[in-house]
Amino acid sequence: MKSKKTAATAALAMALCTIASLSLPAHAAGKEKCYGIALAGQNDCGNLAGTHSCAGQAKVDHDPGEWKLVAKGTCEDLGGLLKAEAKKRYKAQQG
Repeated sequence: MKSKKTAATAALAMALCTIASLSLPAHAAGKEKCYGIALAGQNDCGNLAGTHSCAGQAKVDHDPGEWKLVAKGTCEDLGGLLKAEAKKRYKAQQG
């Protein structure tokens, strides 16, 4: 019985490490979401509109609701928008 518990604990620890390794590098590497710079099919994840939740789903180039991860502090230099500004523009377009 002890070996089953040890195996389950090890599996849980491995799963947690895997999850942490997927989410930590972006933050640890000093990255930020930059809206409006993704080309069609090259966004990193879901958009502001909530019409999709996957990478590679952007329909047009430079959609202000689509984002890519960039080095922190470089978004505006690339012509992009940080999340707060992107949300303002998105709401203005909807209103």
